[in-house]
Amino acid sequence: MTTSTAVTRITICLVWITCLRAQSTVYLRNTEHFIQAIKKIENSGLEASPLSIVRSLRKAAGHDDAYTQTFLGTTQDDDSGTNILTANHSSKNIESWSLDFLRFFDKAIHNFVTDAREERGVVLTPDGTTIALAPLLQGIEAGLKAPRSVGLSQPPQGLHFLTLGRTLGLSFLNAYNDSSSVDRLGPDGCWDNVTAPMVFTLQGAPSLATDALINGGMDGAILGAHLTADGGSSPLQLKLSTLLESYYNFQLGEAGLDGAPQLISAKRRENYRTLVPPNVLEKTVLEFLADRKPSARLIEAVKEGMRDFTLRYLDCPAMIPRCQWGAKIPKGIAARLSPPLQFLYIHHTEMPSGPCLTFQQCSKNMRAMQRYHQEEKGWQDIGYSFVMGSDGYMYEGRGWGRTGSHTKGHNSLGYGVAFIGNYATSLPTQHSLGLVRHRLTTCAVTSRFLHANYTVWGHRQAVNYTTCPGDALYSHISTWEHFEDTKPSKATKE
Repeated sequence: MTTSTAVTRITICLVWITCLRAQSTVYLRNTEHFIQAIKKIENSGLEASPLSIVRSLRKAAGHDDAYTQTFLGTTQDDDSGTNILTANHSSKNIESWSLDFLRFFDKAIHNFVTDAREERGVVLTPDGTTIALAPLLQGIEAGLKAPRSVGLSQPPQGLHFLTLGRTLGLSFLNAYNDSSSVDRLGPDGCWDNVTAPMVFTLQGAPSLATDALINGGMDGAILGAHLTADGGSSPLQLKLSTLLESYYNFQLGEAGLDGAPQLISAKRRENYRTLVPPNVLEKTVLEFLADRKPSARLIEAVKEGMRDFTLRYLDCPAMIPRCQWGAKIPKGIAARLSPPLQFLYIHHTEMPSGPCLTFQQCSKNMRAMQRYHQEEKGWQDIGYSFVMGSDGYMYEGRGWGRTGSHTKGHNSLGYGVAFIGNYATSLPTQHSLGLVRHRLTTCAVTSRFLHANYTVWGHRQAVNYTTCPGDALYSHISTWEHFEDTKPSKATKE
C-alpha cells in the first residue's frame, strides 16, 4: 500500500472519530495520553508506519502549508523509500483508536494562543516541561524521510527550518515590525493541574516563539537528526510510540543524569546546542527571511534576537517556574534586590536528605520546604533564590529580583542556591554541579544579575552556626574558579 493510501485512510479515521458524538473519558494534554493515542493507531489493524502516521497527523492538524511541503512534500506524496505500510488485512479495530481521545489530535497539535493567553497544541512532559507537538512531529517526519547514515553534519532536508528556523524568523520579524511587541521570545506558562493537565496559560504576553514551541522545536530537531544518524533507530523497524517513550519517559536511577542515556528530554538544551550551534541556527533564520530582502537593521535585529535565544535557552539552565511546582502565594512582599550582586551562596537542604530524581518528587520537596519556611520559620516564602534538583532542572524560589532568607545577614548581598539533599558525606550528581557552576553563573553574569568577578561561598562561611552545605559539597565548591576562602566584609541587619 502506498503512503498516499495510508495517509488517506488514517486521515478518514481521524475525522471519523473527531465527529463522533458518543460520551468519552476526558483526555489529558500530556505526552502520556498522546503516546497512548499513537499506540491505538499502531495497533488499529492498519499496520501504519511512523511516516504515514506523522503525515496524517500533519494533514489533520492543517499543517500541510506550502512552506512545509517544500521540505516534506504533500501528505499525498508517494515515497516508496520508507516502507510505510504492509498489506492491510483488517480495519475492524479502527473504533478502538479512541473514544477516549475524542478530538484529541486536532486540539493537541494545532498550536495557537487564545485571547485569554491559553496556549493550545501543547502537552506536558513527565519532566515538567511543556512542548508544542507540531514542530516535534515535523522534525520527526523530516528524519523519517531522509536517507539513513546522513550523519549529524548533514541534517535532513529542512530539519532546522521546520523545527525552529521558521518559528524564530517569524517571531523576530514580528517584534521588529511591531514596536508594541512585549518580547520576541517566550513566555513559559503553567498548567491548571500537573496531574491532570487540561489548560496551559502563558505567564505573559505571547510572542510567536513561546517556550513550548521552542522546546518542541528542539526535540523535533534532536529526534529528526537521530533518525538519520549512524546508530539511530531504523525507520523500517521503529514504532513512533517507542521513540517518544524512550525520549520522554526514561526513569532516572540513583546516579541521576550522570547515568542516563544522552537521548532524553532532560538533556534537551545540551543536545540541541551540540546539534545546532548558535551560528548555524542564526544562518538558518536569515535564510528563512531572505525572500523578504531584509534590511541591515532587520539583520541586526535577528542577530540580537539570536543572542537572546542563546542566553535564555542554551546558556541558562532550564527552570521550573513557581506555579509549575505548586508554590503558595508569599505571605508578604520581599524587598527588591539591586543587581548585579557580588555573592553566590551555596547550600544543601539537608532535609529532604535524599536527591530528587523526578519532577513530581522535586516539586513535592519544594512544597515541603516552602511550608516549613513559612509555617515553622515564619518567613514570607521559601528562603532560597533557586533550588537544584537531580532531575536536570533548577526550581525557581524567590528568583533574581527578590531578597531571599537563605544566608542571615547577607541576603541582600547575593543569591542563595540550594542542592536538594544532604551532602555531608556525598556529592550531588556531576550534571547538577555543572549546571550551577557553569550554566547558572554564565546566565547570571551575562544577564547582569551577578558581577563578572562574583564570589562563591558556602553557607557556613557567612554564619557561624551551620555546617551547610555539608563537608563533601563544601570541599568540592572550594575548587570552583570564583571560590574565596575569606569572609564577606559587611553583614546587614535582617
